[in-house]
Amino acid sequence: MTYDLEIHIEELRLEANHCDPAERAQINAALEAARAELAAAIAAQDAERASEPPH
Repeated sequence: MTYDLEIHIEELRLEANHCDPAERAQINAALEAARAELAAAIAAQDAERASEPPH
């Protein structure tokens, strides 16, 4: 899941660099939302790993 989000973030970042200013604000908002979703997914994975017993 995080890989897909990382790809999506990269695509949005590249798109933001090659669009008109009116569209850039919308893309930047989507980019921030995707970054927040990635951070939440990473935190969830970290919490899951922390709750697993050691091997």
